[in-house]
This record gives sequence, C-alpha cells and structure tokens, in this order.
Amino acid sequence: MKSRSLRPLVAFALATAFLQFPIGSAAAPTHLSGVDAGEISSSYAYLTDNFYKKVDPQAVLHSVRTQLASVMRSAGIRHIALPPVEAATNASGNIREIDREVEAAAAESRPKLSAHDLSYVAIDGIMRAVNDRYTVFLTPKEFAGLNQGLDGGDFGGTGIVIQIDDKTKYVSVENVVPDGPADKAGVEQDDLITAIDGASTKGMSLNQASAKLRGKEGTRVTLTLQREGTTLAPIPITRAKIHQLSVYEKMLPGKIGYIALTVFGRETGNELNTALDRLARQGARALVLDLRDNGGGYLEAAVAVSSKFISSGPIVSVESRASNITTLDADNTAISPVPLVVLVNGYTASASEITSGAIQDSSVGTIMGTKTFGKGVVQTIYPLPDGSAIKITTARYLTPRNRDINHLGITPDITVAENKHAQFGIPSKDEQLTRALQYLDEKLAHLNQDNGL
Repeated sequence: MKSRSLRPLVAFALATAFLQFPIGSAAAPTHLSGVDAGEISSSYAYLTDNFYKKVDPQAVLHSVRTQLASVMRSAGIRHIALPPVEAATNASGNIREIDREVEAAAAESRPKLSAHDLSYVAIDGIMRAVNDRYTVFLTPKEFAGLNQGLDGGDFGGTGIVIQIDDKTKYVSVENVVPDGPADKAGVEQDDLITAIDGASTKGMSLNQASAKLRGKEGTRVTLTLQREGTTLAPIPITRAKIHQLSVYEKMLPGKIGYIALTVFGRETGNELNTALDRLARQGARALVLDLRDNGGGYLEAAVAVSSKFISSGPIVSVESRASNITTLDADNTAISPVPLVVLVNGYTASASEITSGAIQDSSVGTIMGTKTFGKGVVQTIYPLPDGSAIKITTARYLTPRNRDINHLGITPDITVAENKHAQFGIPSKDEQLTRALQYLDEKLAHLNQDNGL
C-alpha cells in the first residue's frame, strides 16, 4: 500500500482579541432572510442545548460581535458601528440580539458583504464561543467535502489500488476492487502494470499513474501487465463509476492478513466484512489491523469494526452534558479469534481510538506503535437547510474500563517508533509493520507448540 498521509479531521478555533468599536450613525437597516434567520436560530439552539458543557450566552453574543467586526475589517470596512450586546434571560432574546448584530453589520458592509455572508460569520461566531476546536461551522462546500471523506467519493476509474514496485520501479497492483472493471478484466493483486495506453510506467509517480487510470465513465484504457515474470497481452478496460473504499486488505508472508482502514465511514463495517471474508478464504492465521493516520469518523462504524474482534460486552460508553451515560455493546458479529495486532500512531484519533481502546481493554489484541492522538470526545453534525452544517461536541467517551483518553491518548502495549519516510503496508519500508509480523510469527509458533503441531 502506498504511504498514507491522512491526518485527523480537526478544525482549530482562532482566538480573537477583544475589540473596541467606534460609535457612529447607523446605516439604513438590512433585514435577514427567513432562511438566514432560521439557521442562526437553529445554530444557537443546537449549541446551547447540546454542547457537552454549559454554554455562557454572553460569551456567545460577544463572540458573534467580535467575529463580525473581524470579517468586516478584513473586507476593508473602516466604519464599524455595531450595537452593544447583552445577554437576555431567554434564548429568543439572545437570538434577536444576534439578528440585530448581523443586520447592523450588513447595513455597514454593503455592497462588499451581504446579509447572507454575515449570517455565516455569525454562525461561525456562535460556534467559536465555546473555544472547542471540534465545534465548528461548515459551509456547504466544506460539509460536502466532509461527507465525501467519510462516505467515500465516486469517480470514473478502473478499480485498482496501486503502488510503486521497489525492485522494478513499475506500477504494481496493490489491490483490486471486487467486481470493478479491472477485476472483471482479469487484473490480479501483485500484477505489474508495465504500460498504460502504451506509455511505460517505469519511473512514473503514483499521481501520474492514477491520473492515467482515472477518466470519464465509459472511456477505455489499455493496460500491459506482467504476472510472475510473464508479460501478458494488453488488456482493454472500460472505466466505470468506482466507489472509494475505506478498507484495504492483502495477504502477507506467513498467512498474516493485513487490513488498513483509512477512515470510519458509513460503509466501513460492510467493507471490513468483505475484507475479512477474503482473507479467511486465503487461510489467514493472524491479522494486522492498521489504524495509523486514521483520524476517525462515525461512532457507529467504530462499534461495527470493534465488534468483529470482540464477541460480547461493552465497546464504548458515551457521556453527555447531563451525565447521561449510554453504553454501546458488541453486536455479536465477531470472527473466530485469531492473533491480532493493531497498529497506531500519533494521528490515530477519535473512532480509531474507540476501536483501539476497546480491543486493548478487552484483551483480544495487542496495540503496537506510538501513543495515539487523544481525542476522547464525540461530535454530532446538524445539517442546515441551505447545505451548510454545524459540528458540535456533544459528549465524551470512555473505554470499556472507563478510561477517559481525551488529551491523553492510548499508550500501546508495545511501543515501536515509526521509521522516517515509512510506506505503510510494505514490510521492507515499514518498521512497525515488520515488528508486528515478527510478533505474530512468534505468537503463532507458540500456539503451534501448545497444540503439539
């Protein structure tokens, strides 16, 4: 597998200094649309009702005012005459205060900034008030990007996961998407792709090769393959819609199955089932679950993944602001136990840490690598009518042994440093994976001795 550079999906709130606003004559009023006013109202209610700590209304109003002034100044608005804000005794009064601030800002900013633009700024200010880097406003474009990252994007392609072969420097087939165009054309894992549409792949970068393999659905690309030293006849492949997977697997020496998860998306549980089934059919005797650089995703996906290795009992407990605790148990879909190593690093976060913590606490696998990121809080996404959304920290989570790992991370059972320029999934370029394979080989040898084999 090629080197992965995924990083946890975190948004850092920027601290904004207290601003003094000059007093001046107010411009003609500008009124918010019903949609904008509704989104501001919903955002305020979602935050104050659901954030996992108590929210100070005055802090919210001040944050909105500060953010509006900051954006106005960045747009070159010299005269800023926003009215002072003071928290009311109820939510509706505070929402009216925010609407008043936005309308005043729009009146001062036109035509450079619209009321709609400034309603987004206000919602951003509402989220920033709690000074929580995971509680953020997402524009429609940002929200669509987040969904694509979690749910897997679709593109026109061949259904081949590629890497660069160390020895030959040709492009090699790391994995083949089941039932994809390449699979149907007979392409196999570990094939060398020596040419794409007649152009040699020797010395090509992964990006260059990927660009040649991808294309509009229905178009054709011709691959020249080498399999076990024999060059095959060129294979024409018609590109089709490919769903980007979050789970990749392959068999490593010693019948040790390797599974890498890039994100905990909606389909990750189902994709893991497929990967485990394929490895089982190939006779896998042990497994490596690679969660390095996996920044997390859906809580439900973490429970589904953990349940493949934990037969029963708790996976994670979720505690809300009101100290209500919900415990999520394994869903009775576990595979037969096999020796298991979970690889982690400093970018293993959130749902990845839920899975790592559950496996560690349940003693069904060995955690190996370096200390994880330490994101022990849960976010809920609230879509807004125009395609934007807000993401709010609504709870913290605890491992099965009631460990709170927020800001602490999970310490591996076996610490192995990550080598510089590691290429995850390639044992010769991945010291942590090499150590995992050695550990599992030793474990399997002991099991064979115990069984008299």
